[in-house]
Amino acid sequence: MNARTLVARNIRRIRVARGLSQEALAVDAEIDRTYVSRLERNLENPTVGVLERVAKALRCQIVDLFAPSGSGSVATLRPGRKPRA
Repeated sequence: MNARTLVARNIRRIRVARGLSQEALAVDAEIDRTYVSRLERNLENPTVGVLERVAKALRCQIVDLFAPSGSGSVATLRPGRKPRA
């Protein structure tokens, strides 16, 4: 598996584990939501600066984005928007 694919899978894996939507991650990382989607689908080649912001938004170290993951599948979040409080 190449590094870009590994980063894509780890961004999604960590985001879902934290219970964040793509939109919430995008806001925290100061990037566009569609860019988050493209990162997770391995359609973009992010800069180190973007990876730093994504890691900070995910509350992890940048090296965690390059760590091999044990499972091949990634859990999904419940579809739809969160209900208003």
